[in-house]
Amino acid sequence: MTTQEVAEDFAAMCKAGQMDEAGLKYWAENVRSVENMEGPSSVAEGIPALLAKGEWWYGAHEVHSVETHGPYVNGNQFALRFVMDITNKESGERIAMDEVALYTVANGKISEERFFY
Repeated sequence: MTTQEVAEDFAAMCKAGQMDEAGLKYWAENVRSVENMEGPSSVAEGIPALLAKGEWWYGAHEVHSVETHGPYVNGNQFALRFVMDITNKESGERIAMDEVALYTVANGKISEERFFY
């Protein structure tokens, strides 16, 4: 698959609320995820680590809504913009979150995802 095809299908799945399914379909076995923060949780590598990261995130936040914008493709990369309304379960704080995710594609799979917020 081309980067454009991966980007379009991945984005469509995210827009349909199938974020975990999109990851499982398109993550490379050695996928790397980089968050915009310091510390040991800033980088996760491999599908099991990304699934655990997602499980933690959904366990820590109540998601009220997610809008997915894009994809925006350039070469072997594409970006998606996520606008989220969430509540941190521990603090009870409701947050309007706006982030951009940059995905790198190699051999029809996402080899890296990098988040900007």
